[in-house]
Amino acid sequence: MIEPIDLLRRRWLGALTLSACLPALASPSDNPTASLRLLAAWQSDEDHRIGLIDLTAGEARVHSTLAVPTRAHGLLVEASGSVLAMARRPGDWLLRWQPDSGATQWQWIEDDRRFNGHVMASADGRTLWTTETDRDSGQGRVARRDARTLAKATEFATQGMDPHEMLVLPQRVGDVPAGSLLVANGGIPTQAETGRAKRDLGRMDASLVALDGGSGRVLGQWRLADPRLSIRHLAWDPASSRVGIALQAEHDDVQARAAAPVLAVWNGRELLAAREQPALAGYGGDICARTGGGFLVSCTRANQVAMFGAQGVWQASQALVEACALGSTAEGWWAAGRSDAISDTAQAPVGLPAGLRLDNHWLVVESSTGSS
Repeated sequence: MIEPIDLLRRRWLGALTLSACLPALASPSDNPTASLRLLAAWQSDEDHRIGLIDLTAGEARVHSTLAVPTRAHGLLVEASGSVLAMARRPGDWLLRWQPDSGATQWQWIEDDRRFNGHVMASADGRTLWTTETDRDSGQGRVARRDARTLAKATEFATQGMDPHEMLVLPQRVGDVPAGSLLVANGGIPTQAETGRAKRDLGRMDASLVALDGGSGRVLGQWRLADPRLSIRHLAWDPASSRVGIALQAEHDDVQARAAAPVLAVWNGRELLAAREQPALAGYGGDICARTGGGFLVSCTRANQVAMFGAQGVWQASQALVEACALGSTAEGWWAAGRSDAISDTAQAPVGLPAGLRLDNHWLVVESSTGSS
């Protein structure tokens, strides 16, 4: 028998109270040689976690960590240093975590809604947006939330199904003004009773939509010519003033799916699929901008990190088993796979801690070249 969701929440929070008695891990001053600190989500044989990972020369170690009820997905670092994490879709929890003190703040979603894996903050930090699904209609929603309390203030339609990642435009692009909210409508039909199971892919309707983040007013909507390409994750490239979009192919034909593009580029006027790309199994797990312009896409099923120019032209790929999380700094990029992390600035792969299986995303929290 499936337990009522409120009972599951109470049991989890009770367990969390006990875990708060566990000793804290090292503080930042205990590791003065850390060259990179990343926020990540992962799963182990025992549980699901979020935490901070330090990468030093040839070594990676967990700096601090927190167990979460279910698999986490989207991550965000706030200006205060606190961390926001959201459950993988269809999820029911949103979390704020203070890594230094261990303090937590939880927000559970209403029974007729489910979180879709990502949270985004306004430039002033006062507002949060979360992508959600209306369980009755299956339609996408963006909830506007008070950043202090995490409570929902209002919500509006995303003009599609299966909304996933969001991005706040830092400057005007085409006719879309700075501060607008870009939302990736994945377009995959699902049903409340079957969770992540895909239904009737012939009805797919993926799109990129620009919304006014306060009112939900539609500012523009764009689609690719191929309706079986799901629009998932977004990255802003400041060098070219373009947005890169990681795609996941849902074709019935195996060969068509394997050969499908894993990237699209938005220039404010249209969505352009990647060109001159080899077969990469049709699955883009994560995306980030490249230093100097262009995009990286982690191709998890092809065991590659693919490199594209700002116009979406494929340039090269680098092998990495189960490539997933991507992060970038002013110096270069880092990618995580099943057991290793690689970088365009490191001479050799860095082994990840044993038993740690990263989710799609990680974010650079702090980067340095030596002791503080």
